[in-house]
Amino acid sequence: MRLVRRSPQSSSASFGPRLLFVSNGHGEASIAARIASELRSFISNTELQIDHLPLVGTGAGSESTVFSAVIGPRMSLPSGGLVAMGNLPALTADLRAGLIGQIIAQIRTLRTRPYELRVAVGDVYVLALTLLGGGRPVFVGTAKSVYVASYGPGERMLLRRAAHIFVRDNATAISLRKAGVPAESPGNVIADLATHRRFTHEEKWLALLPGSRPSAYADTIRLARVLGELAARGRTIPAFLSVAPALDSAIFAADLARDGWTVENGDALTPFRARRGSAYIEASREPIGSLIAASGLAIGQAGTANEVAAAAGVPVVALEHSGERETWYRMRQRRLLGNALLVLSDEPHDAAAAIDALLEDETRMEAMAAAGRERMGNPGGARAIAGVLAAALSSGESARE
Repeated sequence: MRLVRRSPQSSSASFGPRLLFVSNGHGEASIAARIASELRSFISNTELQIDHLPLVGTGAGSESTVFSAVIGPRMSLPSGGLVAMGNLPALTADLRAGLIGQIIAQIRTLRTRPYELRVAVGDVYVLALTLLGGGRPVFVGTAKSVYVASYGPGERMLLRRAAHIFVRDNATAISLRKAGVPAESPGNVIADLATHRRFTHEEKWLALLPGSRPSAYADTIRLARVLGELAARGRTIPAFLSVAPALDSAIFAADLARDGWTVENGDALTPFRARRGSAYIEASREPIGSLIAASGLAIGQAGTANEVAAAAGVPVVALEHSGERETWYRMRQRRLLGNALLVLSDEPHDAAAAIDALLEDETRMEAMAAAGRERMGNPGGARAIAGVLAAALSSGESARE
């Protein structure tokens, strides 16, 4: 595959092709990284520059060898980037923290940085911002599905301005094509994240998935208390605690210690271990796919991580706050994952009893596993999308067309 060398005046840092991923969340950043990794396997060009602009968070964890650079202004917002369904308090907190200035700086970055191709990963908001940088970006839609809600007329108008449109499932692609939007669904990249294998254990563990937003600290205590109740019932299954790159493992450890756990410091990949009676938690910064591969059940408050578990055929349990009506976020995930997800009250004794019964019910566990694979679809999307990007770069298809 021949790639045309650009003139030295177009960039002082690189003479090779330049591509930018723009993402708006930790899960979206992981998806962007997976596609970028596949793209590098297509193009054996050491001058290929793949940058990443994270619209949400600080970009922690994305400074890996797959990206040449993480660019643009970065800050952590109080909402963690999740503002939906008229959540005025979260939006107000973000505005006070400097959201408007952050957006303006991000748009300025998009307009002043030259790239042959831009890839927007996430929802239509990230596509809209990427379009402000000029040209026709590629859109990888990770947030929306007809299982939850269809793309509306305004969203479809923006989608038509993209050079290529990839959505998460075939049902959504069919719905968009009927509306005149040339969407494709070559495979769900979230399912590709589930194929990562770094280590396994002879015994299947539990995966505790508190998510990547600041609420993960409090949610970890909720998950740990359920684990403690499971141990009290004789279920002494060890558990991984997934610690997202942007979060501070020391805060998790201190919170658990205050809640009565005995905490022992670890290393970079295993920041700490915690025990309370016969219950055991091992914190981990391993890729989520590796943790899921070694787990038989996921108990999670996460977004993408819960979906990775479902894609791998691992049943998923989520907790709702006791006495509160179902939140928009959990309702959305329930519709998305269908029978792969079991939502329980977060009252530790009741949740543990329900999980204990689920673990005893092999037929239901198998049905949940099958439902997750069916809803999330097959892997292979990352490589298919990377192939389209490689062809676009090779043919000279420009982000500024």
